[in-house]
Amino acid sequence: MEAAPFTPPPTSSFKTPSISSSSSLISLSKNFSRNHLPSKFKSPRNLSVRASNDDSVVTLLDYGAGNVRSVRNAIRHLGFQIKDVQTPKDILNARRLIFPGVGAFAPAMDVLNNTGMGEALCTYIQNDRPFLGICLGLQLLFESSEENGPVGGLGLIPGVVGRFDSSNGFRVPHIGWNALQITKDSEILDDIGNRHVYFVHSYRAMPSNENKEWISSTCNYGDEFIASVRKGKVHAVQFHPEKSGDVGLSVLRSFLLPKSSLTEKRTERKASKLAKRVIACLDVRTNDEGDLVVTKGDQYNVREHAEKNEVRNLGKPVELAGKYYEDGADEVSFLNITGFRDFPLGDLPMLQVLRCASENVFVPLTVGGGIRDFTDSNDRYYSSLEVASEYFRSGADKISIGSDAVHAAEEYLKTKVKTGKSSIEQISRVYGNQAVVVSIDPRRVYLNDPSDVEFKSIRLTNPGPNGEEYAWYQCTINGGREGRPIGAYELAKAVEELGAGEILLNCIDCDGQGKGFDIDLIKMISDAVNIPVIASSGAGAVEHFSDVFSKTNASAALAAGIFHRKEV
Repeated sequence: MEAAPFTPPPTSSFKTPSISSSSSLISLSKNFSRNHLPSKFKSPRNLSVRASNDDSVVTLLDYGAGNVRSVRNAIRHLGFQIKDVQTPKDILNARRLIFPGVGAFAPAMDVLNNTGMGEALCTYIQNDRPFLGICLGLQLLFESSEENGPVGGLGLIPGVVGRFDSSNGFRVPHIGWNALQITKDSEILDDIGNRHVYFVHSYRAMPSNENKEWISSTCNYGDEFIASVRKGKVHAVQFHPEKSGDVGLSVLRSFLLPKSSLTEKRTERKASKLAKRVIACLDVRTNDEGDLVVTKGDQYNVREHAEKNEVRNLGKPVELAGKYYEDGADEVSFLNITGFRDFPLGDLPMLQVLRCASENVFVPLTVGGGIRDFTDSNDRYYSSLEVASEYFRSGADKISIGSDAVHAAEEYLKTKVKTGKSSIEQISRVYGNQAVVVSIDPRRVYLNDPSDVEFKSIRLTNPGPNGEEYAWYQCTINGGREGRPIGAYELAKAVEELGAGEILLNCIDCDGQGKGFDIDLIKMISDAVNIPVIASSGAGAVEHFSDVFSKTNASAALAAGIFHRKEV
């Protein structure tokens, strides 16, 4: 069942977006037209452009999807104020306009069409007014997209936005830090140099003779695709400057202050291709005094082994997230391991953690734990899509689904039917599969003969405690407390089909041991799926990261304890 419109609780600090709440976007996504393909968006008839005079104000077109809070924070960080678009006239009167498109193509076009924003946006751009589109804000400028389509776009740039081809071994979505090939004077890219920027997308526009006059840079991921465009004062980028650290902030600064450049000399890098990612993970829960703390488990047990048996306290989540950003983490992941099952959605403590962390952390933030349907103590029902929407609005770029994904996969494997009702399907349909991570928590079950079970098993590099040569990996739920009749291999394949864009692969046996990642498990899963796999559990030294990247197809590696304890 689709989510009902979300009315936040009175105590919530949730601010309804200017054009459309996330629930309005959810409602629109049910009705979008997949076959209406105008060759070009019709120019409005009686619209005129009149710029405002305030140099410190940036107009933001927020249509109510995904994490726009990070763009807001980046703009404020650079010293500018924000005016939200309320009507098409606000677009036409903007001195400078930023369009941070997040989510799926079709629901976004529905919002633009149904509010009249699309016509105003076309007029604004055709009059060569200062414009910056981000990610989907670039894709919507093209004629159409194959995402859930075909679906017509604004038609300002020739070309069709298509899905990456995974048949050549490249994983889709394209997630991570990649290099740009700058093809012409772009102005806003002047300070990038040979440095990586952050991408997260499954669809891209391709260079052609028809659109070459627009292209200011390209990126290579299997094929060469358009990374940025520029014509006059109109700019758009496929990557996320607000998630690309200090180099991304330089892109925003150059757009907002066109003649500015950094006085500080940047350290030159040799970025040439997609980089492997190192992710800092923060397990967050309440301690016995009721305070939110970062903790770390030993095979998922987060309590000290001392007499008091207290929750292990390794610091405050917002402070640690900021520290890891400054130390160079490619991403930061929060895992809420408390539950907060009885809290109204707007009061979830993790929402405040995200809001505060995103003010100064300009790399991707993922949050997991509690992404599911639930009913609070006031008998208010929330769908998993509503829960995810609020996390996105609070600063999350991706959400991680655990136990709920296991149940969805079991049902799918049993019926072979995609109902569209699972949390994976609902969230990926509205926000794109790149926004959905599935966290798998398996433990080894040793075998003497792989034919003893119906699940995928592997020959172990290191035999089991009784000399067993094989094992299968049983998935668990509820923080590893309950085993389920499904293997990690089967779960990974199922959630990819349901719409997950990335897999976070843990291993209970390795958790907290510091002896290295489970290479056997990670190799099996990363070889089986076409979406990125994040290796997790067991990192205890720098060489463990080198090992997992050289011996498996993992796209990223995540660790917690060795960072919290400052061991590396």
